[in-house]
Amino acid sequence: MSFDTLRFEGGRLELIDQRILPGKIEYPVYDNASAIADAIRSMVVRGAPAIGCAAACGIAVEAMRLSHLESGEFLSKMEQAFSVLAKSRPTAVNLFWALDRMREAMKKGKIPSEIAATLEAEAKSIVRRDVEDNLAMGKHGAELVPEGARIVTYCNAGALATAGHGTALGVIRSARDRKISVYACETRPLLQGARLTSWELSMEKIPVTLICDSMAGYLMQKGEIDIAIVGADRVAANGDVANKIGTYTLAVLAKRHGIPFYVACPISTIDAKTPTGFEIPIEERDASEVRGYRDVEWAADVPVRNPA
Repeated sequence: MSFDTLRFEGGRLELIDQRILPGKIEYPVYDNASAIADAIRSMVVRGAPAIGCAAACGIAVEAMRLSHLESGEFLSKMEQAFSVLAKSRPTAVNLFWALDRMREAMKKGKIPSEIAATLEAEAKSIVRRDVEDNLAMGKHGAELVPEGARIVTYCNAGALATAGHGTALGVIRSARDRKISVYACETRPLLQGARLTSWELSMEKIPVTLICDSMAGYLMQKGEIDIAIVGADRVAANGDVANKIGTYTLAVLAKRHGIPFYVACPISTIDAKTPTGFEIPIEERDASEVRGYRDVEWAADVPVRNPA
C-alpha cells in the first residue's frame, strides 16, 4: 500500500481524508479529541475498525494535550473527551470497544502525565493489534476463496477502513494468488465502493470491475458471481450483522442464488451486549448526501431517508 489510514505520533493524529479520495491524497492533522470526533462524524475517517483506532488515538491525543493540568481538572476534561467521541458515530461498535479499552488503561496511571503516557501506549497497541488481526483474518479467510473466484464486495472494508490490510479486502488481498477477480458495488450515496475499493484494488493490480449496486442480482442470475465478502459495523450476540446500507439486499440476493456470503470482521466488531440486529442503532445521515453529490444537486426539495 502506498498510503496510511492514520499516523499517530508526538501527540498528533494524521488521517487520510477519505472524502476527497481518490482525486487527492491529503492528511489533515488533529491535536484534540473534539476535532477527531468531527473527523469521524464527517467521514474523514470511516470503517468500523478505523473509527475505533481513531477514537483511541483521540483519547490519547487529548490526554497528552491536557497532561499539564491538575488531576481533578484533567479527569473532568477527559470525561468530556470520552463523551464527545462516543457520540460521533452510533453504529460502529469498535468505537465503543476502543473507548472502553482506553478507559481501562486510564486506571493504570496516577498523575496526568503518567496517564497520558499510558494512554499513548494503549492507543498504539490498539492500532498495531488491528493490523495483526487483519493479516490473520486474511490468511484464514483466503482458505474459503475458490481458485478463480469472482467475488462481489460492498462498500469499502479495505485498508482504508482499518489500520491496515483490511477485513473483507484483507481476505481478497490474501487470496490474490488464486487468480480471483472482484466486482465492487459503487455503494450509494457516498460511493465508497467506486471511490475507495476500486482505488485500493487497482493500486495492487487485483482485477476489479465497478458495478452499480442494482446490478449485483443480474450478475448472480447470469452465474458471474461465485462468492460475496463484506465487512461489518456491528455483529449482535445472535450473529445478526449491521453493515453499510444495502448489504442486506446483497445478502438476500446471494441466498436466493445459492452464493456463499461471508462477513469478515475482528472480535472488536462483535457486540455481545446487543441481543439481535433489531437493537443495533442505525445512523441517519444528512439528506444532502442523497440529494446530490459534491457540487451537483438534483433533488433539492424532495424528502429523503438516509440510513447509513
